[in-house]
Amino acid sequence: MFGRLVHYGFDALLISAFLAGIKRSTGLTPRLSNIPNKDVRRKPLCYAKRYSPKTDNYQQPPELLRSYLEVGEYAFDLAVVFFGRSPSFERSRSG
Repeated sequence: MFGRLVHYGFDALLISAFLAGIKRSTGLTPRLSNIPNKDVRRKPLCYAKRYSPKTDNYQQPPELLRSYLEVGEYAFDLAVVFFGRSPSFERSRSG
């Protein structure tokens, strides 16, 4: 069970980093303004106690997706730094 959650989390991180790479190379980003911004007080997304809709720090879906994409940008930047310092990779200047 734990291994499956780790696997899904890693897959989600790879997808987010992939979207960050597309953003960096082409400028294309998901249009978050098309996602409906529902009132979470009437119909909460999660019924767990830690996600109470009455708390001030409860985030709505577009904000969660924005945070998800920011995590992917952070992972992408980390990968660029890691591979940039590796002797196995070189930066080619084309153009």
